[in-house]
Amino acid sequence: MFAVDLLLGILVFGYIIVRQVRSRPVRSFNPRLPLILGVIGVVQLVSFVKTDHDKTALVATLAGSLVLAAVMGGFRASSVRIWSDAGVAWSRGTWITVVLWVVSLGSHLAYDYLLAGKDERGLGSASILLYLAVTFAVQRLIVQYRAQRPGLAPGPASGAGAAPLA
Repeated sequence: MFAVDLLLGILVFGYIIVRQVRSRPVRSFNPRLPLILGVIGVVQLVSFVKTDHDKTALVATLAGSLVLAAVMGGFRASSVRIWSDAGVAWSRGTWITVVLWVVSLGSHLAYDYLLAGKDERGLGSASILLYLAVTFAVQRLIVQYRAQRPGLAPGPASGAGAAPLA
C-alpha cells in the first residue's frame, strides 16, 4: 500500500504543479479538488491506522503535519503572481512557487521520517493526499483573498491571461 499511496500522491502533485504555473483567472474558491483529495486521503489514512500503531503518537504527528501543510500553503500563496486584466484578476505561480511545492512535499515526508516512531513510519505516504488537500486549499483561499484587494497591478493590455508586468 505504501507504494500505491506514494505514487498516487506524486501523480496528484504533478497535476497540481502543472496547473500552478499556468495563467488562470482567479475564481471563487471551489472546494471540489481539496474535498476529493481529502476524502481519498482519509480513506488511505484509515487503512494505515487499522494496522497496529500507537494512536496517540499517530494523531499528534498527523496534527503537526497538517499544521505544516497550512503554513506551507500560506508561504506558497505569497509567491503567486496576481494581476488584473480587463477587470479580471489573474494568477500564476512562479518558479518560487514550484520550489516551495517541492519543499512542502519534502518537509511532509521528512517530518514523518524524523518525528514518527519506528513503528509509525509510513504515515507520511498514507496521509500525503490529505496533506495536499489542506495545503492546496489554504493556498487557494489566500490567493483568492489577495485577488480581491483593490488596486491590483494591471497586466498587459493584449490578451487575457498574458503574463503580468514585472
